[in-house]
Amino acid sequence: MNIALFGYGKMGQMLEKIGITRGHQIVAKIDVDNANIDYSNIDVAIDFSTPDAAFENITNCFEHNVPVISGTTGWLSKMNEAKSICNRNKSAFIYASNFSLGVNIFFELNKSLAKMIANLEQYKVSLEETHHTQKLDAPSGTAITLAEGIIENAVYSGWKMDEVEENEIPITSKRIGKVPGTHTITYESLVDAIEIKHTAHNREGFALGALVAAEWIQGKTGIFSMKDVLNL
Repeated sequence: MNIALFGYGKMGQMLEKIGITRGHQIVAKIDVDNANIDYSNIDVAIDFSTPDAAFENITNCFEHNVPVISGTTGWLSKMNEAKSICNRNKSAFIYASNFSLGVNIFFELNKSLAKMIANLEQYKVSLEETHHTQKLDAPSGTAITLAEGIIENAVYSGWKMDEVEENEIPITSKRIGKVPGTHTITYESLVDAIEIKHTAHNREGFALGALVAAEWIQGKTGIFSMKDVLNL
């Protein structure tokens, strides 16, 4: 495939490295200026840019019938508008807060566990995420997705990082060293605790998942998720 990378930071560079090993070509690397892009030579765009740039990057691709894989956070208030533009142009789109294949399996495991424990009031859930000190946002997008998965399948009404009400999920965020990302969900009662945990060993898993999604979306039209890519 011919891939355009929107955002050429650490993730963009990792995408380039792994993409080349998988036989793909990186035909564009756009960090700031997207005015002179040859969209006719692009099979798929992968966007890990900035919140300010993401919406324009993504919708410009749709208007040129280029499918988009996006992992940029901070612009999601415009998500419905982006989806509408995608559908209007008969393009294709996958957004994920985390493209790691293991994390997306973890998302589904999280939902299943929430369903099983939903009626057992003695168990109270909490969520902890740990990342490197360069990650400034908190909680992580992955932690929020996990919390939303619990809320959809149990009796909780929301989540907070500070003091929580009885029916809210407490999220603790830690920033330590160079930790790529660790997420732990604990259901605790007076007599025992049940815990599930995902630990990323490096950033390569995030880039690999985005490339797998880019390969999968070829020839498709519509709005998809990693659940579709992994047939979960």
